[in-house]
Amino acid sequence: MADERFEKLKGCVDYVKSRTDFVPEIALILGSGLGDYARNMEVICEIPYSEIPGFPVSTAPGHDGRFIFGTIAGKKLVCMKGRIHYYEGYDISDVVLPTRLMRLLGAKILFLTNASGGINSSFAPGDFMIIKDHISSFAPNPLIGANMDELGVRFPDMTHVYDEGLRDKIKASAKELGLDVKEGVYIQLTGPSYESPAEIQLFKGLGADAVGMSTVVEAIAARHCGFKICGISCIANLAAGIADHELTAEEVLEAGKEAAPLFEKLVTRSIEVF
Repeated sequence: MADERFEKLKGCVDYVKSRTDFVPEIALILGSGLGDYARNMEVICEIPYSEIPGFPVSTAPGHDGRFIFGTIAGKKLVCMKGRIHYYEGYDISDVVLPTRLMRLLGAKILFLTNASGGINSSFAPGDFMIIKDHISSFAPNPLIGANMDELGVRFPDMTHVYDEGLRDKIKASAKELGLDVKEGVYIQLTGPSYESPAEIQLFKGLGADAVGMSTVVEAIAARHCGFKICGISCIANLAAGIADHELTAEEVLEAGKEAAPLFEKLVTRSIEVF
């Protein structure tokens, strides 16, 4: 019996291939604040998610919702201008469908970006954190259910999700740009509510340095289907109970916009050396 999830994925892949024969090397998922990154690209093709039959559509503020195909410094990219979040009400297989699609289009490296809340007491808003490991909390594992053997093995190893070689290249790029980047563990919750101060203290005790509502499930699915993975989180604010004020989505978006110029330079320089 055919797996409906894989058949849906294959249908989306076939549609994209009917629109462009572009074969990307790198897949880039843009988080809050990086929505305008595509202006740095030499764009070959754009495909709104809404035009792909059966494809989930971004509803989160600041997430435009389209694939952009093009080049940066000669590297061939497929860029997600807007991601899909579990809190938007989609099944977890739909949340990671774009990640799997980009792999089946030919991309070998997945570059994840996001905006997050800082838990580590040494972090400040505007800092950049290279993700070295992750924790998934309450978000369902995207590999639950029958294994899609076409994508990967039943029990994929998660010891080295974030490729050390790519992380070293991001660090070297940051040094060239004079940026003091951090490195740490990112924890994903479902959202859309922000965490309580008690939850943040719990996560701090678990070893989390930053918290957000995305990325980890994408990384799990990406690891399963054979991507090399790296990620950078922009610390948009301090997490609940650490910040001295209530948290708002507007604060996150504004912090992302302020950090965007440096964030874009770091992403671009890293892509150049991958």
